[in-house]
Amino acid sequence: MLRLRPYNKNDAKTIISWIQDEKAFYKWTAGILGEFPIDEETFQQVNNLMAFTAIDDNEIVGFFTLRDPGQTFEELRFGFVVVDPNIRGKGYGKKMIMLGLTYAKEIYGVKKVSLGVFENNEPAYYCYKSAGFVEDISAEKEVYPILDENWNCLVMEYKFDTAE
Repeated sequence: MLRLRPYNKNDAKTIISWIQDEKAFYKWTAGILGEFPIDEETFQQVNNLMAFTAIDDNEIVGFFTLRDPGQTFEELRFGFVVVDPNIRGKGYGKKMIMLGLTYAKEIYGVKKVSLGVFENNEPAYYCYKSAGFVEDISAEKEVYPILDENWNCLVMEYKFDTAE
């Protein structure tokens, strides 16, 4: 059964081992965590966020962070979402995201959760869409200069039913 637990520094080695090439690294971090390849010490920056490790049968299978983009906790934002590449395409990403949404709603009482996803990261886009996220067409697309290209970042959001 998939569960979330707080990230701890011993998880870093496993999580960063999933990122095997530079393009995957930048799709995952947008360069916010530094340059490829990342080391365990640099990865510890995630301790400044609400960082979660997803486990299944006590094996690490995923990771993400949540942060408050404002100061009101009306909204939380997913970041650094990643699933073990050996199990991608089997629904773990969606289940992990859904657990994160439940946490955001039940613990923080947020009205929405947002995230950014690069247009060139279709598997992630469709994972978020299957979890109920929709593209925020009112949000200005951010453009990141990565690997001698300009990558467009879409903003997606999940709004909770206020009647819940």
